Amino acid sequence: MYRVIGTGKSRAFRVLWMLEELGLTYQHVPANPRSEGVAQFNPTGKVPVLIDDGTPITDSTAILTYLADRHGQLTHKAGTLDRARQDSLTQFLLDEFDAALWLAARHSFILPEELRLSAIKNTLRWEFETSQKTLVHRMADGPFLMGDQMTVPDIILGHCLDWALIARFPITEPRLTEHLDRMRGRAAYGRAAAL
Repeated sequence: MYRVIGTGKSRAFRVLWMLEELGLTYQHVPANPRSEGVAQFNPTGKVPVLIDDGTPITDSTAILTYLADRHGQLTHKAGTLDRARQDSLTQFLLDEFDAALWLAARHSFILPEELRLSAIKNTLRWEFETSQKTLVHRMADGPFLMGDQMTVPDIILGHCLDWALIARFPITEPRLTEHLDRMRGRAAYGRAAAL
């Protein structure tokens, strides 16, 4: 059985949602970042951590990719053009959405107060809006980013859009609002959000 360490208010939500989509059993340990229950598995203290057969796996995207590949769902087969497109979308979301939101969080409440630059958030919001326009041009026709099949980037995007709303980063593209509504309507999303 998998064990997921991290609160549902963190990137651990992505892993919980993925496990629910896959219909797998798991144990959830809602530990906060840098807590004792995390540091023993990840020296940085970051969550999530997935424990599989006693081995810790860190970084939400690495965990999602591992689970998708291992269970042959929510992914395209490695070595295919569709997988290359999937990985490209994943990297785009990490670079343009996740990174902007994480940097804003660091300058809001994570860094020591004397190191925070509150003005940087205006630049990050602008970048986030610009990235939305780019993503909409890359989206396929269909209910998911790549068309008819839900894949890893759909989970990352859904989580980032939720995070954006909490951080007061406007979602300016209607297609992305529609995507978030579809993701929130999924039963697996609801089960993960209830944890």
